[in-house]
Amino acid sequence: MSTPPTAGDATLPPELCRLADIHGVATEFWDWSGRRREVSVATIRAVLSALGVPADDDEEVAAGLEDAEVAPWRRVLPACVVVREGSSREVAAHVPDGSAVAVAVELEDGGTVELEQREDLTPPLEVDGVRTGRATFVLPADLPVGWHELVARVHGADDESQVRAPLAVTPERLPEPRLGTARGWGVMAQLYSVRSAASWGIGDLADLTELTGLFGDLGADFLLVNPLHAAEPVGHMTPSPYLPATRRFVNPIYVRPEEIREAAYLTGPQRALVDWAAEEVRAANTVNAPIDRDAVWAAKREALGVIHAAPRSRSRQRALERFRAEEGQGLEDFALWCALKERYADRPWPRELQDIRSPHIARARRELAERIDFYVWLQWVADSQLAEAQRQAKTSGMGLGVMHDLAVGVHPDSADTWTAPEAFAHGIGVGAPPDMYNQQGQNWSQPPWRPAALESSAYAPLREMVRTVLRHAGAVRIDHIMGLFRLWWIPAGMGADEGTYVRYDHEAMVGVLLLEAARAGATVIGEDLGTVEPWVREYLAERGVLGTSVLWFEKDDDGWPRRPEDLRHDVLATVGTHDLPPAAGYLAEEHVDLRRRLGLLSQPVEEVRAEARLERERLVARLREAGLLPEDHTERELVEALHAYVVGSPAVLVGVSLTDGVGERRAQNQPGTDTEYPNWKLPLADGAEQVVMVEDLPGSVRLDSLVTAVRRALGADDRLAS
Repeated sequence: MSTPPTAGDATLPPELCRLADIHGVATEFWDWSGRRREVSVATIRAVLSALGVPADDDEEVAAGLEDAEVAPWRRVLPACVVVREGSSREVAAHVPDGSAVAVAVELEDGGTVELEQREDLTPPLEVDGVRTGRATFVLPADLPVGWHELVARVHGADDESQVRAPLAVTPERLPEPRLGTARGWGVMAQLYSVRSAASWGIGDLADLTELTGLFGDLGADFLLVNPLHAAEPVGHMTPSPYLPATRRFVNPIYVRPEEIREAAYLTGPQRALVDWAAEEVRAANTVNAPIDRDAVWAAKREALGVIHAAPRSRSRQRALERFRAEEGQGLEDFALWCALKERYADRPWPRELQDIRSPHIARARRELAERIDFYVWLQWVADSQLAEAQRQAKTSGMGLGVMHDLAVGVHPDSADTWTAPEAFAHGIGVGAPPDMYNQQGQNWSQPPWRPAALESSAYAPLREMVRTVLRHAGAVRIDHIMGLFRLWWIPAGMGADEGTYVRYDHEAMVGVLLLEAARAGATVIGEDLGTVEPWVREYLAERGVLGTSVLWFEKDDDGWPRRPEDLRHDVLATVGTHDLPPAAGYLAEEHVDLRRRLGLLSQPVEEVRAEARLERERLVARLREAGLLPEDHTERELVEALHAYVVGSPAVLVGVSLTDGVGERRAQNQPGTDTEYPNWKLPLADGAEQVVMVEDLPGSVRLDSLVTAVRRALGADDRLAS
């Protein structure tokens, strides 16, 4: 017997439901407890409005339905066509009735394929006063993978015209990770937390290079780091790497100034300025205190300004110019946003500059040309240092090398929302509906992409972002990959529990992602934790996208940990996540103590602690059942057994957190908090809260023991020896 729905603020009108469905807006959903929930009329109207579809009354709804019916007929060709390789597909062309039309594909390599026309008996339709007919053409199944163009040649009674539309032919699936072995392992680190003696108070790209070399020599295939996305260029820098100013470009706080070639040729006084700036923050490297990004960036920005002013050789200048040309208008617009942020600091921008399409923007580009050059240069030097990190990774034997993490969205007041406002739904925050852990739901505040705008732009925001992120990487982890399928939209002024799901064209979104990853030779991992419909995981597996498996969350219906052989193959498997304490802390119930101190528990602490102890007891029983843990064991042996248990699964990739390797007990992030906990600020430390630096890692007995245990369980010792 089905559960009756929970009503919204009114019974949903059928016509409003039809309009919502056309635009991918859910009018009902199943919550975490298995109940079917009806979305309120107010939410549906607000979400449709954010999609550019007025629906405040019956007349607007009727007009919206009529517009949706004729919208495809207003275009000669679709805005963008995305098709899988090996698949045939029909494409409709709409032209004035009586006109002749032919359609061809212009391939990116210069070739042309004329399309066969198929009989189409659809009657003509009156569209905006023009009697319009439809002709249907067939895309052949043997088109090559790539970005091509559809070209329609329309022959009317009085003239001839051409209309073009992008065509993406995407890979059927990505290949297995290029490891050289059937399975591989790697290390996961929060780069900002891993500092060396030469760091400027924060882990940086020079430290990344050292880490890829170190772990590559130990047999690792990848190093997964937190998102390196750019943040605010001036003022307070948002600590969370998951709330960036853009997901395309890099935060220059990760640049090591001394590694820039021109730094070696500075004059004495110039070099003194750089050294003095470094001294201000370098002392923090050995202190176990929250990382002060604002102080670090103030020091680095001063030093980077000195280095930028130094002359560059002709070859270096040409390399900068080539990078600038390759990244194109997107880089120019981002640099302009940074320059404007710098000019106006905390002051509101003039109204004429709040819209990038304003004619006043051209003058701002001229006036700020020097600062734009500086911010372009910052991206170039960051790109160069990322290239060196990936080169070191591959030289040291890593199969994949650097694995980037892609956040689910951007800050509401971000470069992305300013440079491409039409791509975003304004007045909407992305989040999650209520679940057993967050009974009020979650609002992450990021504005979502508008599905129709993505199609109109041929998915430019997605493809350009992925292309740039994968310039110097062997893999990318997509945070909340369900965002390519649907997102929970929350209208401004409403609670997180008052949102609804909005669907995306996942076939197109995933296809574009795969096309760019294939061109980069990269592996894609989707973070598919939480509420994910089973068909989504199956779909991603079919397309060669790896999923995510976290041991703490892998439980049978009876609450017992799943046995290793019952876990998935096509995944990156780990013991924990950055939203939980490292293994040693989790086993010691640090997550319970922390949530109690911060007032985040929804149950009595005794119940929560009892559940945590039962979870540990069951897991220890499983470890002993697998022959991985002796009766009298140490904390180190327990942590190593947990990793061996994960390695015992068929997972193609296994991740080892660096915090587990050094005995750290503190979580990097506590969901549900902002200033109450130093999220994304904790430096790497051991179990005694003593700072662990990059130089300490090669001689770390605990890290070496954990790596040895993982290699032994994988049977990788022979590969390392060879």
